[in-house]
Amino acid sequence: MRAIGNFFWFILGGVLMGLGWWLVGLLAFITVVGIPWGRACFVIGQFCFFPFGMEAISRKELHQKEDFGTSGFGTVGNIIWFIFAGVWLAIGHLLSAVACFLSIIGIPFGIQHLKLAGIALAPIGKCIVTTEIASAARRTNAAATVSAMRNNT
Repeated sequence: MRAIGNFFWFILGGVLMGLGWWLVGLLAFITVVGIPWGRACFVIGQFCFFPFGMEAISRKELHQKEDFGTSGFGTVGNIIWFIFAGVWLAIGHLLSAVACFLSIIGIPFGIQHLKLAGIALAPIGKCIVTTEIASAARRTNAAATVSAMRNNT
């Protein structure tokens, strides 16, 4: 099912939004200061080409430790990103989602566009993994939280 969904997604517009992410990434690389954002654009652009079966999760959630992108610096980076590029990519995904929702068949594609719009607003500190890895990370984090709660009582 994932392969079929990704195939139709790519053909019916995913390629355009993926190329949009890559264009923003190229512009970020040109500025030199924007290289960290450009790298994120290329990763998320690839995710935008084939989103079914993949998921964006926080690196802190995946590795169970904070790093540069998930710290306060990542928050500042996401604010800068939002101002210069995030809002525009999110609007593109929202418009694409509305177009997909207008046809009943396009609803799964519209849902993917909404997920990508959320990522477009704050991509720093996120990584793209398979749905199975994201679920395993969440289960591990939930078990560690429950264990910590049990030890505190």
